[in-house]
This record gives sequence, C-alpha cells and structure tokens, in this order.
Amino acid sequence: MIAVRKSAIITFHVRGLIMKRFTKVRRILALSLVLAMAFGGTVFASDSNTALVNATYQQLASRGTYTYTNASELSRFVQLGYACNQPQHQGPFSITQGTLTTKKWFGKKSSKAVYVIALSGTDTDVKNQSTGYWTDLLVGFEQDNKYIQNVRNAIVSNVPKGSNLVVTGHSLGGMVAQQVAADSTIKKNYNVLNTVTFGSPLINGFQREGTVKRLGDTSDPVPYLSLTTFTNIVWQSAGLNKESGNYGTNLLGAHCESYNRADVWGAYDVTGTKNGGATLTLNMATTRFYYSPVTVNN
Repeated sequence: MIAVRKSAIITFHVRGLIMKRFTKVRRILALSLVLAMAFGGTVFASDSNTALVNATYQQLASRGTYTYTNASELSRFVQLGYACNQPQHQGPFSITQGTLTTKKWFGKKSSKAVYVIALSGTDTDVKNQSTGYWTDLLVGFEQDNKYIQNVRNAIVSNVPKGSNLVVTGHSLGGMVAQQVAADSTIKKNYNVLNTVTFGSPLINGFQREGTVKRLGDTSDPVPYLSLTTFTNIVWQSAGLNKESGNYGTNLLGAHCESYNRADVWGAYDVTGTKNGGATLTLNMATTRFYYSPVTVNN
C-alpha cells in the first residue's frame, strides 16, 4: 500500500514538472510571437519596397493579365492585402483566377487552372480585423482562429468545388495559408496543389495537402516562432529555404522587405522551388479582396 502511494506521488510530481515546463514554453513562445509579430503590423516602408508593391498595385488596377515567373513577384502580390498598400482597404486576403504552368520531364510543360488564395499577415491598423496579435498566438499554437474561418468561408462560397488551389501568404498570412492546406473542409472539396509562405514558421506539418515551400531570410526570426520550434526544431529549420538579403541586425527589413526582392528570391519560382521554372498567370480582373472580421457568421 505504501509502495503504491509512493508511486502515485512520484507520478503526480512528474506530471507537475511536465506541466510547469510546458507552461513555461507556452509563455516564452507567446512573448516571442508578440515581440516578433509587432513589427509585422505595418509593412516596411523603404522607398524601394514601396515602389515594388506600388508597381504590383498598378497591375491590379489595370485589371489585366500578368505572368509571374519568380517568388518575389508573388510576394509583392500577397502584400497588397496590407491596409497600407490599399488606397481604400478591402480586406487582408484575396482570391484570383489564374493558370499554373510547371515543367515536366524532357522540357514538357503542364498547365492547370487554379485559384490563388493570397493572405497578408499581422495588421493592427484596421479595426475589427482578425489579423492582430491574438490571432498570431492562436495560429502559433496551431489553434482555430477567425482568420482561417473567414478564409475557409470565402473559398467555399466563391470557389467551385473540385478546383485547384495555390495558397500563399506572408508572416501570419503564411501561417494561416498552411492551416488552409491542412483544413479538412478544404481538402475534402478542393485540390491544394501548392502552398508558398514568406517569413512564416511551420504550422500543422502532418495535415497539409500538396507541396509546401517556406521561404525565410537568414535575418528574419519569425520563421521559427511557432510550437514546432519546441516539438521538432529539425523540421522547423530543415524545411525552411533560406537566402540572405544582407540585413544583419535589421530584423524588420528582413521580415517585411526581403521577400519582395528579385535579387534575393528571383531564383525561386512561383511554387517556391529553387530553379524550378514554374510560372503563374493571374487574371487581375477576377481578383477580389475579402474582409476578415473578428466576428464570424458561419
């Protein structure tokens, strides 16, 4: 009886230590996410970065058809979702019809009609929008949140079932993009071909459909700020395609500006594959932005 009681006490003590350690890890990650995502609230506004994003906005305004050949062009398109990049805010994410062309063996090309889901990241400049720090924390711990709910609803309501999807996002948007690729409703009704993220950590690694490519500047800390850093740091790091924009200690510039630069990411195609050769033709006349309110009506 005494031996059983001692065993129970030891088991209880061990569980207590585990819970304390887990709680400490959660607090560290929560603090890290808040600090890191704080500089993702507004896109870095250097003159060169502003010019690049403005040029992409002009493409959108023209309502023409444009073909993107590398990841930096896709990144600029994603960043149109930030409020500071829209003359009149229309929402943090968009859906656009396009064509994904990939190279096969012996130089043959394959083209597929796709819907491109582009998600911008943390943005605290807009009221009643689920792109704030609380969403950062929820997604970092791979929890359900209003952003993914709004994106799911928009896809189900506006994209025909059975369609091919290419999902892409920056920072928080890249985290939610991975949640989209892992969402049971999306996987049941659509074909997620590719997910491309810019400056985002690994989320829902085992549930994601399709090919996932994460791009991260060597000076950007955000790609390491999710629960996976504590549960599988090898996958977190090894699954990140790294390039240096020579930002050094300029973490803000690395996180918000690097991915728009062709001199850094021009060798990566639109699927996030280095020297891959895939292109993405977008019909800007079909682009529609969507709001992501804190209150979701299902």
